[in-house]
Amino acid sequence: MAKTATPFRPLNISVLTVSDTRTLAEDTSGEALIEMLNAAGHHLKQRQIVKDDVYQMRAVVSQWIADEDTHAVLITGGTGFYARDSTPEAMTPLFDKTIEGFGELFRQISYDEIGTSTIQSRAIAGLANRTLVFCLPGSTGACRTAWNGILKEQLDATHRPCNFVGMLLGPLASENTDGVAS
Repeated sequence: MAKTATPFRPLNISVLTVSDTRTLAEDTSGEALIEMLNAAGHHLKQRQIVKDDVYQMRAVVSQWIADEDTHAVLITGGTGFYARDSTPEAMTPLFDKTIEGFGELFRQISYDEIGTSTIQSRAIAGLANRTLVFCLPGSTGACRTAWNGILKEQLDATHRPCNFVGMLLGPLASENTDGVAS
């Protein structure tokens, strides 16, 4: 049977900025993520800024993952080692599955840009109620690194040999259950 090309399938993606000081006007990392997801053909579902507080973060993300029309959540900020950095602690209890390779790959890619400082990144990702959640550092550069080096391809149904889109939206009629076009 001949393989058919898989079409691009836009996702609804929400962006959460974790910061005790930023406003929407100063949120360059959140704005960069929105520009990149829009440029890739995805849709911004929701955007919000919350203080670096475990319960405020969980409350917002819990509402978003409960919405079946939200496919992914990109969180920027709160992944470092400062006393108030608590994004991994806030999100990990929500994960049904952890995407172990995300943080590992992010640090590998970041090493070429910032050297050993990448060891201080606690970037993580997981699946929560059939919604992908990616926790990224708060710097605009780190968000661009994560998007261009990992997320752009993994959130694109045309990327082979695999991506997350079929799991989020279900396979197309022309696809097998493993997501490979038939």
